[in-house]
Amino acid sequence: MLATMYLPKQFEGDRTQAAQLMREQALASLVSVDAEGLPFVTHLPLHLEERPSPESASTEFVLLGHVARANPHWTYLAARPQAVVTFLGPHAYMSPKVYPDLARVPTWNYLAVHCTVQATLVEDPLAKDRLLKKLIGDHEPPYAEQWRGLGEDFAHKMLAGIVAFELHVTRLQCKIKLNQHRPEASAAMKALYAGGGENEQALASWMAQLECRE
Repeated sequence: MLATMYLPKQFEGDRTQAAQLMREQALASLVSVDAEGLPFVTHLPLHLEERPSPESASTEFVLLGHVARANPHWTYLAARPQAVVTFLGPHAYMSPKVYPDLARVPTWNYLAVHCTVQATLVEDPLAKDRLLKKLIGDHEPPYAEQWRGLGEDFAHKMLAGIVAFELHVTRLQCKIKLNQHRPEASAAMKALYAGGGENEQALASWMAQLECRE
């Protein structure tokens, strides 16, 4: 299973932008093939690590996560370790009124990352505990002290109820669709998004980042 999406050259993001998006939008979709050959999807938060690559002088992305033991997804990962992970970033409608002429149509702007991954299950309780602490550190660092205070018996019970995994990214695509190929509308579009809701404001921020790179 390979992660592929339609990706025109003008919307192609780089590795640094992909890492930023994956950390800002931690809720991912993990897609595997089930026992009947159909896609099976779990939505879950993932922690991104960048590690030295064992195969080259560069680094590799590794995604850490877990599912409930009752969720059959981990059995599909054990049987067929190759899977797909997708991240959807901020997205919003774009009105054609941002253009200086009327011969335009609406569109939708968005950011997304698609990863092909190779899964390794993590069953050792200590390794699972370390993995959980990394997820805690992403979202609520003070909870780590509360987790430690709950006692070993409680921790072992909770850890037994999950299956953790490492997802090694073997292929990555990053799409930043902000109509970069239509510079005549960029100022009006950024102003429109800056005055909108949370998603629109996030897109305006990404537009500003792209401008700083030019």
